[in-house]
Amino acid sequence: MRKAALLLALAVPALAAEPDHWPSWRGPFDNGMARGGAPVEFGGGKNLAWKAAIQGRGHSTPVIWGDRLFLTTAVPTKPVASPTGGGGRGGPGGGTASGVEHRFVVLCLDRLTGKVLWERTAATATPHEGYHMRYGSFASNSPVTDGKYLYAFFGSRGLYCYDLDGKLIWKKEFPPMRMKLQFGEGAAPVLDRDRLLLKFDQEEGSFLAALDARSGKELWRVERDEQSSWSQPLVVEHGGRRQLVVSATNKTRTYDLAGGKLLWECAGLGANVIPAPVAANGAVYVMSGFRNPNLMALRLGRDGDLTGTDAILWTNQRGNSYTPSPVLDGDKLYFVSDNGMLSCINASTGQPHYVQQRLPKPYSFKASPVGAGGRLYLATENGDVVVAKMGESFEVLATNTFPDQVFISSPVVVDGSLYLRSQETLYCVRQ
Repeated sequence: MRKAALLLALAVPALAAEPDHWPSWRGPFDNGMARGGAPVEFGGGKNLAWKAAIQGRGHSTPVIWGDRLFLTTAVPTKPVASPTGGGGRGGPGGGTASGVEHRFVVLCLDRLTGKVLWERTAATATPHEGYHMRYGSFASNSPVTDGKYLYAFFGSRGLYCYDLDGKLIWKKEFPPMRMKLQFGEGAAPVLDRDRLLLKFDQEEGSFLAALDARSGKELWRVERDEQSSWSQPLVVEHGGRRQLVVSATNKTRTYDLAGGKLLWECAGLGANVIPAPVAANGAVYVMSGFRNPNLMALRLGRDGDLTGTDAILWTNQRGNSYTPSPVLDGDKLYFVSDNGMLSCINASTGQPHYVQQRLPKPYSFKASPVGAGGRLYLATENGDVVVAKMGESFEVLATNTFPDQVFISSPVVVDGSLYLRSQETLYCVRQ
C-alpha cells in the first residue's frame, strides 16, 4: 500500500481545484473524476433543478468556477441548407456547414439557476471546411478556466481570453487547420500555471504551441510528424520534471514544458486517436479504438524512444474506446466503447476486473464518462444517462431517460449537481 501511494504521488495530473470547481474538460484532476457525488435517479424530470435552451450547435463540455458555468457554441447566421458540403473533400458525413457564416459565441450562466449572465460573440466568420454531420460542430473545443480568466478556443477561429465578467482581455488567431475528411476540430486547450498548451494535429503542418496565459504571446512551438488527432494533451509531473504527454497515431510523445524539448516517444497506437491520456501509479495511459486499437500503460521516468521496451508495462486491445476518454479512479481504469460496452481494468497490472459488459440497451457513445461518489455517469447518444456502480464488479444502478435528446458533450459534476449538455439543451440535476 505504501509503494502504491508513493507511485500515485509521482504522477498526478497538473491541474487541481477546490471542490466547487470543474475548470477543464476532464474535471478537477484531468482524469474524469469529480469531488463528491450526484443524484442516481433523475429521468422524466425527477430531480431536475433547471434546463436552458442553447442556441446554435456546440459539443464542448461546460466548465464551472464557483457559481458560474461557461460554454461555447457556434450559431449560423443563415440556415445550414445541406448536411454535407466542402467541395468534395469531406469523407462520409464530413464537410457539414462548410461555407456557412457563423457567430462563435461564449456563454456564462448562473449554475444554480440556469440564468444567462452574459454572452459574447468572439468572432463572426465563414469556416473554410466543415465538420462531421452527426458528431462534429464548430464549437467542440471545451474551454478552460483558472478562476481569474476564461479561455475559449475555437481552433481555426482563434483563442479568446475573457475575465469572468465577460471582458475580452486578449485574442489570438491561427492558420486554418486541414482535418481528415473534414470531420472537424475539437482538441481542448490545456492550462498549466501561467501557460496554455495547444495541439494542432492535422493533415499537414501539425504543431504544438505554448502561450503565455496572461498575454497570449507565443512562448515556443514545435513541429509534429502527425496526422489528424483529437486527443487532449495531459500535463504530469514526475521526478521533479513537468512534461506534456500528447497521444497520437504515429507516436505518443512527451515534451518538456520549459521549452518544448522532446523527452520521450513511443509508437503503438492506431489511427484517429481521440481519448485523452490519464496518469497515476508512475505511469501514463494512452488509448486508441479505431483501426489497430491499443491501450498502453507507459512507465514515466525514461527518455528517448520507448517503442518495444519494458517501459510499456502492459497493453490491451479489447473493448477500447474510439471516442470517449477513460476515467481513472485510484487503481481502476474505466472505459466505454462507442457501441456501449463498459470495461474496468486494474491500472497497475492490466488485468481486467470486467471487460465489454453490455449496458441495458445497444447504445452509441461519444460523450466521455464521469465518476462521482462511487458511481459512473454515462451519457449516450440515445437520450439515456446510465449510472453504473464503480468497483471490481459490473452493476447498473439506474437508467435515466431524456426523450429525443442526443448527448455528445461529457457530463459535469459539481457540489452535488450533475450538468448535462445535449445538442439542444443544458440540464442541471440536483436533489
